[in-house]
Amino acid sequence: MITFDLILVYVVLFFILVSLYWNILGISFTFLIAVITLGIFGVLTPSEIISGFGNEQVAVVILMLLFSDVIKKTDIIEYIFDRLFYKTRTYRGFIGRMSLAVAGLSMFMNNVPLVAVTMPYINSWTRRNNYSPSKFLIPLSYAAILGGSATLIGTSTNLIVNSMVINQTLLPGLQNLSMFQFAWVGIPMIIIGGLYLVLFSNVLLPSKTPVNDELNSGAREYVIEAKVRTRSHLIGKTVGESGLADIRGLNLAAILRKSFRITDVPADVVLDGGDILVFTGETTNIADLIRDKSGLILPEVGMLTRVRHANVIEVVVSQNSYLINKSVRNTDFRGKFDAAIIAVHRNGEKIEGKLGNVILKSGDVLLLFAGENFVSRAKDTTDFYFISKVSEFIKLDWYRVFILVGGLALVIALAAFSVISLFMGLIIMILISMIFKVTDPKELPKNIDYNLALVIVLALALGTAMMKSGAAGLLANGIISAFLPLGKIGVLLGIYLVTSLLAAYITTKAAVAVVFPIALSVAQQLGVPGTPFVLAVSYAAACTFITPYGYVTNLMVNGPGGYSFRDFTRIGLPLTFIYMVVAVLILSAVYF
Repeated sequence: MITFDLILVYVVLFFILVSLYWNILGISFTFLIAVITLGIFGVLTPSEIISGFGNEQVAVVILMLLFSDVIKKTDIIEYIFDRLFYKTRTYRGFIGRMSLAVAGLSMFMNNVPLVAVTMPYINSWTRRNNYSPSKFLIPLSYAAILGGSATLIGTSTNLIVNSMVINQTLLPGLQNLSMFQFAWVGIPMIIIGGLYLVLFSNVLLPSKTPVNDELNSGAREYVIEAKVRTRSHLIGKTVGESGLADIRGLNLAAILRKSFRITDVPADVVLDGGDILVFTGETTNIADLIRDKSGLILPEVGMLTRVRHANVIEVVVSQNSYLINKSVRNTDFRGKFDAAIIAVHRNGEKIEGKLGNVILKSGDVLLLFAGENFVSRAKDTTDFYFISKVSEFIKLDWYRVFILVGGLALVIALAAFSVISLFMGLIIMILISMIFKVTDPKELPKNIDYNLALVIVLALALGTAMMKSGAAGLLANGIISAFLPLGKIGVLLGIYLVTSLLAAYITTKAAVAVVFPIALSVAQQLGVPGTPFVLAVSYAAACTFITPYGYVTNLMVNGPGGYSFRDFTRIGLPLTFIYMVVAVLILSAVYF
């Protein structure tokens, strides 16, 4: 029977699809208008609209993102990657290790902040090894998606679906999704997807000039000195074997050894402890050299490398500065400003000799390694002017990192065995992070994604409206009619296909909001378990590979990689098909 409520829900759904596909109003405002409209006409009651704010899973999504942000501020991810990738030089070797590492971490850490902290490392590695980042950034996003889909907490999409399972009343016997229920499909697809990326990503992905390289093509070039440590692994290796001459964006201009200087450095020169290597390069590349654990030290920095919080920044020497006509060594820069001059740029003039002996002039641009007190000491100075912050370094005591990582692992284990709820465990861990001063309580509210919370609550309300009005049941009948000739497996395939297409073009959360009630109605009408249909919706929505704007991590890598829409389709469409087939076959075998 066609009712006003049914027609209105379909009109609202059409409005949502059009608005999100063409990005007219944005996802949160689109859902807000849609749900308010349903409330005005009585399809939803006020209590039904706001009921999602009392949903524990909505809070879990926000808490997971907050805790992931805490992890992001530690250097644990960089430490792990340094150990995994330091000696890796080949494309397939890096892709294989990266896929497994990122997918493994993404199972227990929200994939959005994970991709955010991994991208700079990949950019550094590609510069050092002469690869284009466009060969690696889409695989990074896909690996995070694959890992995140293997556990309940790996992606907010799975948590949103679980919140809908808790709220639904259509299938009273439907159990909440457990921590590792997603692993039936997720673990095999981490392996299959990783192999796919190793074998085909190099062929399917373009090699493009990094956006930053294009922007910085006229950037300042500095001279920087790095000293070979006394017990460095570089000692005894030739320049060619060390790879130092092949670091992208940096040029090994000379080696200073005791009383003589080697210029136009040949590849067969053997490195020795105490050698000073003179590099020329641009700001970001020099910052990477500082960060890289390559067996080199920066003589000018010294003890500053041990500070907990430091920045690499650019300043320009003013006309009346006390620095003018002083050598770098005699400026007492560290004592005055808690910073070390690590490189000098002089426009149109080549700087020769040791950095410490360079006589500074007005207009010289200095690259500084600045400690924690730099801002307070330099705020009133007129000796130089700030230009930009190039890079940031934050170090945490390892016992704090251990408490955070170990505590999160314990919370996940206890939640998996139903000893404590995930919500309470995360609350406790965030409190611990504040006690150990890893997180500033004043900063915590600023890191809450209120937009995401609102979208989840409104999506829950939309699902309620679809079931109340009968819209979900009507759409379910259409899917059943189209795919029933293929049997229960065919209908499951249809649910996956519809969700996947919607997620690719209107975002994952919107796809879940639209298809979840339909999936429940399909299961009810067929008289089959609802769990495989719920999981199919989760996998299809979370594993969005074919467009850049279907999933947030795809959007994150799109700009830095310089990708086009077709780049995602070319590599993502086969992976989407593989995931769909594997998911439907495994779910059918386990639940039917």
